[in-house]
Amino acid sequence: MLKKLFTPYSIGNCLIPNRLVVTAMVTNYNNSDGTATERYIAYHEAKARGGWGLIITEDYSVNEQAMGYKYIAGLWNDSQIASHKAFTDRIHQYESKVFCQIYHAGRQSHAGVNGGVQPVAPSAIPCPWCRDLPRELTIPEIKKIVQDFGDTALRAQKAGFDGIEIHGGHGYLIAEFMSPYANKRIDEYGGNLLNRLRIVKEIIDDIRTKVGPDFPVIMRFSADEVIPGGRDMSETRIIVQFLEKWGLDGLHISSGVYGNHGIAAPMHIPHAWIVQYAEEVKKLVKIPIITVNRINDPFMADNIIAMDKADFVGMGRGSLADPDLPNKAKEGDFESIRYCIGCLQGCTGALASKGTETSVHCLVNPTLGQEYKIDYSKVPVAKKVFVAGGGPGGMEAARAAALKGHEVHLYESNDQLGGQFRSAAYPPFKGELATFTVWQIRELNKLGVNIHLTTTLTADIVKQEKPDAVIVATGATPIMPRIPGIDSPNVFNAQDVLLGKVATGNNIIVAGGGMVGAETAAHLALQQKKVCVVDMLPEIAGDLDGVSREQLLKLLDEYRVEQITNAKVYEICTQGVLLDKHGIITLHPADTVVIALGSRKNDKLYEELEEFTGKKMVIGDAVLPRQAIEAIFEGFEAGLNI
Repeated sequence: MLKKLFTPYSIGNCLIPNRLVVTAMVTNYNNSDGTATERYIAYHEAKARGGWGLIITEDYSVNEQAMGYKYIAGLWNDSQIASHKAFTDRIHQYESKVFCQIYHAGRQSHAGVNGGVQPVAPSAIPCPWCRDLPRELTIPEIKKIVQDFGDTALRAQKAGFDGIEIHGGHGYLIAEFMSPYANKRIDEYGGNLLNRLRIVKEIIDDIRTKVGPDFPVIMRFSADEVIPGGRDMSETRIIVQFLEKWGLDGLHISSGVYGNHGIAAPMHIPHAWIVQYAEEVKKLVKIPIITVNRINDPFMADNIIAMDKADFVGMGRGSLADPDLPNKAKEGDFESIRYCIGCLQGCTGALASKGTETSVHCLVNPTLGQEYKIDYSKVPVAKKVFVAGGGPGGMEAARAAALKGHEVHLYESNDQLGGQFRSAAYPPFKGELATFTVWQIRELNKLGVNIHLTTTLTADIVKQEKPDAVIVATGATPIMPRIPGIDSPNVFNAQDVLLGKVATGNNIIVAGGGMVGAETAAHLALQQKKVCVVDMLPEIAGDLDGVSREQLLKLLDEYRVEQITNAKVYEICTQGVLLDKHGIITLHPADTVVIALGSRKNDKLYEELEEFTGKKMVIGDAVLPRQAIEAIFEGFEAGLNI
């Protein structure tokens, strides 16, 4: 069924073996001096081994003060070349080509990661995320940065890269100069469009002077910055024609800047949502076009190319989730692909919430960033391993143990696997979560894991069967606090409501406005029910990353979900709920009350195994209720290291 995906296509004089591109994503896997680590090399090598046609590295800093993250790569001096030559040599063991993305972070940086200096920008306007006040660049400083780009490109060429990608998007320095949103200059680098593009032409010219006319050079930029006052397609249509005229070999069409949802769209955003930008650009130029953003399926990618909307499809997060996606698709083994679910928990969301020193992980792929040290060799003597709990953490533990050659038995008290990840797929936009559960179950069956449904693992079973190891992944149970009336027949926990185990009325109060409560409220509101969500904190869904929270709050507003903050449930009565807000008790009518007030760990089995002499481990929410990414990673580590 795939028509175009695995046909070769050239960028300049570089023949790319297929149309699948790994787009640049910050991983923070390098040394702080910009040199490549074995972790960084092995991470990319997994993608080359997996069959990606073109790998574009994360942003290589053009000077020591140009960094936006602490552990990104750099080629600002000759001493850095050797480690990156070792990197490209590893990639070139395979058919994949590799381009070096070069950039200057501009105002999207801070003193803690860029050598301790004040960030620089076209104008002294802070980045909405990083927030350090930048210093306006002088013209001599601009000229020096132009030279830095050319020098970095030359070093990349010497390091064995197959081409260069200039990062002119996502609100970094070049994008700042191009955009009236960030550039308020009144000299030759500001004002009208050609002035704002001046630095781009100078950089292209400087690079060409140093690497020659035949070395592929492309540029990534935001066709629409999706922010008030930013650039949109009206200027992009003009810009792309200049970029082709100035000698670029390809264009990589993205969107967004720091401070909006246009860079890494969460699951709330439609698939392939900016492909129309690439399609429009492709009509205006003859050079190859790369499209990107929320494309995670090879059939989807193939259709885009077959319909002539783009020449290449970038799957950044798709390559994080499964570096072997191209090889699996080429072989027709689509069911074994581990698809990106758009959760952002380990990639963009982690970088945004945990800081510029955080390294990237992946919820569905716990091996990400660990490629350099994982040993999949079979154990010399297989052990009998029991896993208690069939949620995502327990299933991952069972899968990893089976990969090592152990005899694995997975016990689940319910009649289906999935744990809380099953109910997590029910709220609006989150249906893709089920794809990971389906993938895990398929892998367990393929590996011959013995699955015992409707069977709770007990200390007695362990004593009778005498396994060598027990992994406790029994998760957490919903908290039902001692609120008067909580035992009423019209009071349910959020998980049962989401799974359709209970029927609700039409006038509902959700007690608890964290992620679970807010998403449950949205789920019920889409059923045309009147919903009110209540929380003691001053904001709703405060435990979500900023991008996902923005989308969820929009949905709650669209479906008129009432949101009451700084209030707690005082009592549940027949007429509804008595709320206590600042000491004032008021009645809010309701015929159903849904409790989403968190959960507490369920480690009872672990405590009961006190006399068990084999190896025992506890993982995931049974340790402490957290996100699924922690449970999956801990499960993988436990299963791999029995």
